[in-house]
Amino acid sequence: MSTRPLLNRKLDGLGTTIFAEMSALATATGAINLGQGFPDTDGPEEIREAAVRALRDGKGNQYPPGPGIPELRTAISEHQQRFYGLSFDPDTEVLVTAGATEAIAATMLALLEPGDEVIAFEPFYDSYAACIAMAGAKRVPLTLRAPSFRPDLDELRAKITPRTRLLLLNTPHNPTGMVLTAEEQSAIAALAVEHDLLVVTDEVYEHLTFDGAAHVPIATFPGMRKRTVSISSAGKTFSFTGWKVGWVTADGPLIAAVRTAKQYLTYVSAGPFQYAIAEALRLPDAYFDTFRTDLRRKRDLLGDGLRSAGFEVYQPQGTYFITTDIAPLGEKDAYAFCRALPERCGVVAVPNSVFYDDPDAGRSQVRFAFCKRDDVLHEAASRLQNLAS
Repeated sequence: MSTRPLLNRKLDGLGTTIFAEMSALATATGAINLGQGFPDTDGPEEIREAAVRALRDGKGNQYPPGPGIPELRTAISEHQQRFYGLSFDPDTEVLVTAGATEAIAATMLALLEPGDEVIAFEPFYDSYAACIAMAGAKRVPLTLRAPSFRPDLDELRAKITPRTRLLLLNTPHNPTGMVLTAEEQSAIAALAVEHDLLVVTDEVYEHLTFDGAAHVPIATFPGMRKRTVSISSAGKTFSFTGWKVGWVTADGPLIAAVRTAKQYLTYVSAGPFQYAIAEALRLPDAYFDTFRTDLRRKRDLLGDGLRSAGFEVYQPQGTYFITTDIAPLGEKDAYAFCRALPERCGVVAVPNSVFYDDPDAGRSQVRFAFCKRDDVLHEAASRLQNLAS
């Protein structure tokens, strides 16, 4: 038998995701899972009923159109106009995907060639590394450093080379909770225009910002409409992560390129759920405001518990994750800490070190998810007090 490795060398070292590993650990130990970012309650009842109604009415039970059903594409277009003043043609500038993860994969495969460089914020969501690798490109990390996790724009400029193809942004940022300011995005946009770069932006936490921080899409800045691929999804905003309904909005030629790659991945998905999400995107402002307020309260509940247990807590401006530092607890290795935490306290978290190319940059950082029921967060906080004692 050939001694050649079975796994494509481009994917060497990627293996099982940290989320699968830690969720399996939670199941095996019966620990509270604050590692993987999924809510433990369902989204709005009327949206669930919309999905049931679509199933019963025979909508989406067969293959939906490749770009997504017209009702959802129109709703996505209306959403971008309603919240950001961005106008997209639902027929040529909107593409429905199997969650944001497929959108990122299709975009990287469509727009990158071997040898291209992609500058991305580090720590980065793990699928970024895999998708860039599958496209044969090279990721170039721009490290966000505690406590503020703000990007160093001078360092960003210095990392741009003739091989740089695109900037991969994530704001609000997972795992740090950093939200780019309008000034930072304006500066990044100016660099993209100056160097004729594409910008791909992951905006799945767009409606989850706190304490006066606001999400402003980089596509709204001068010169960016035709060079930006904006990605989002319904999972985080409406608490239906299992439905896997995502989307891409961009200028027509960019959408055509991404659609070419996407059609050979899942082709189509989530037929009946697409009808339901079309209704979800048209929910009144009160829904989005209440959801944001509730998540902010949960953030503060868990954050207070983590501080009491001895963690250093980096207050997130967005998402539903809190990044902490375990050094005040006398710990140094976040991965070893997270492996032992279920037995020590009955809680599962995720080590941020796996989101860095340089694991030393986040060696003592641990991420907790606060998108859980209040009673679960109270119990987790109570269990974590064992660390303080």
